Amino acid sequence: MDLDVFVATHQGEWARLDALARRRRLNGDEADELVTLYQRTTGHLAKVQAAAPDPALIGRLTGLVSRGRSAVTGARTNGWQDVARYYTVSFPAALYRARRWWMPVAAVSMVVTVLIAWWMATHPEVRNSLIAPDELRELTRPGGQYEAYYSDRPASSFAAQVWTNNAWIAVQCLIFGIALGIPVLVVMWVNVVNLGLGVGLMASAGRLDIFLGLLVPHGLLELTTVFVSGGLGLRLGWTLIDPGPRTRAVALAEQGRSIIGMGIGLATVLAVAGVLEAFVTPSGLPTWARISIGVVAEAAFLTYALVLGRKAAASGEFGDVDAADRADLQPVAA
Repeated sequence: MDLDVFVATHQGEWARLDALARRRRLNGDEADELVTLYQRTTGHLAKVQAAAPDPALIGRLTGLVSRGRSAVTGARTNGWQDVARYYTVSFPAALYRARRWWMPVAAVSMVVTVLIAWWMATHPEVRNSLIAPDELRELTRPGGQYEAYYSDRPASSFAAQVWTNNAWIAVQCLIFGIALGIPVLVVMWVNVVNLGLGVGLMASAGRLDIFLGLLVPHGLLELTTVFVSGGLGLRLGWTLIDPGPRTRAVALAEQGRSIIGMGIGLATVLAVAGVLEAFVTPSGLPTWARISIGVVAEAAFLTYALVLGRKAAASGEFGDVDAADRADLQPVAA
């Protein structure tokens, strides 16, 4: 391609696009002309990139296309509307679309937890090999370490500590997905083993009801959030293996943006779980009332993810950033 001829042929169109993109007000005909020239210039940029990648011309056309795109899409103002849209549309849609990853993770994790707890509760030799009898009594006795854990610190500082710890587990699950998801499995295994051990040890002492009364109020929501994080991390790892019809770079960019966005929502859910753990779990409420609060919180989250999320996903929402905030994908030569 002769660049001089190409530039001379389209110079007028580019100048006109630049002029229209800089105007504050356009009439109907000018707005239509702006869109047409923007589309043409986008094609010109793709053609130059594919056939004659001249850095100076590519830089010039890239800037022109950027200005044209801003003029076509209009200026965006970020504020409370964006926050509301995120929590009512983007986040639930992303949860729903990722359900085929995090729901199996939750199911497998709970099955493994039950098996570990049963093994620990019914095999004294296993317990004795892991923990001395005196230490076991200190952990499981009334007012022991398992119970005191929820009430031996001020509620506000305990809530912050719980949120920080759980958020760190969730972050590990999300970012470790880039390593093919293998470290995510390790994080999930450690979490499941710790849970299974606690349930099994309290069951062996005949105080399983007490332990569940302390765990369920916050644990259902907390564990679900960890399972979601684990599922997202595994999905990111699988994207590296099988990006589908997209290029690996594009697929990772889309999944990465979605995960970053979901990280904000999951941190919010963990904050709610932290408040429940600090203020409801150790409270003087009857056990049935504390468990009911935990069940209601879990049901609310699942409704949010699977009902509201399904509605948002059906409308075409993917949980990615708005199209106006994503880079244009230019066609390139095969």
